[in-house]
Amino acid sequence: MSQVPYDEFAYFADNLAEWHLDAPIPPVSRENVLVDGRTLSGLRWGEGDPDLVLLHGGAQNAHTYDTTLLALGRPALALDLPGHGHSDPGPYGLSAIVGHAEAVVGVLDHLPRRPRLLVGMSLGGLVATLVAEARPDAVSHLVLVDITPGVTPEKARHITDFVNGPKTFTSFDELLERTIAFNPTRSVSSLRRGILHNAKQLPDGTWVWRHQQHAPATLAAPAVTDLWEVLETLAMPLTLVRGRAAGSVVTDDDVAELWRRRPDADILDVPEAGHSVQGDAPLRLAAVLATRVG
Repeated sequence: MSQVPYDEFAYFADNLAEWHLDAPIPPVSRENVLVDGRTLSGLRWGEGDPDLVLLHGGAQNAHTYDTTLLALGRPALALDLPGHGHSDPGPYGLSAIVGHAEAVVGVLDHLPRRPRLLVGMSLGGLVATLVAEARPDAVSHLVLVDITPGVTPEKARHITDFVNGPKTFTSFDELLERTIAFNPTRSVSSLRRGILHNAKQLPDGTWVWRHQQHAPATLAAPAVTDLWEVLETLAMPLTLVRGRAAGSVVTDDDVAELWRRRPDADILDVPEAGHSVQGDAPLRLAAVLATRVG
């Protein structure tokens, strides 16, 4: 079976065309940081120190923010969480937010200037909450994208059912067909591009999600503190960007609880987006970030 060519930096023009963006493509490079003997990888956008750091959701990777960052036009660092994208796996597994947060803190400690904004979507938002607690000096504003500590397995069932599907696929078309079925409102071209970023072809021609290519975790994940209490004690400004279309994992009860604990929080609804606001409405997310990055 023939190998499908892949150049992760070759698709930005497609992002621009799909969203009718008239914007320059900045320098983008892959940056690797050694943290506790493991490589945490990410995409460095633009020149100079990053104005913001972005963390993706579970089973995603740093490229999920490509269109948003093209529209934003600010220096940024979009990271691959441990075990995702091009990052080495952590010892605790893919959903171990404490271990992920420790790794992200290690990256922040390598930056010469503290980022102004920390953005986390879904799993990345829970990780970002712990990062903000551990390094409040490094985060001037925390932005959560369609996630609160109120997420439950039942609320996220439609996502985990997709993520926990087949481990391998016999062809790219098989992988694309399953992805289209899960994302019926997204363009085929965007889903094709997303798969190329988020999956890899093995030498025998089969395909595997990048987050599923590693051996199982060897250690039990550290216990997680009450993230509602963490959010309540954080001093920096907090914004929740909530998808209001089908697929969102944030309920009205979650919003009420967030406001009870953080009456100063900004909560912005995106009617045209489900859980993946950066995929469904990347320009709206860019506009939100632009007003908070300074």
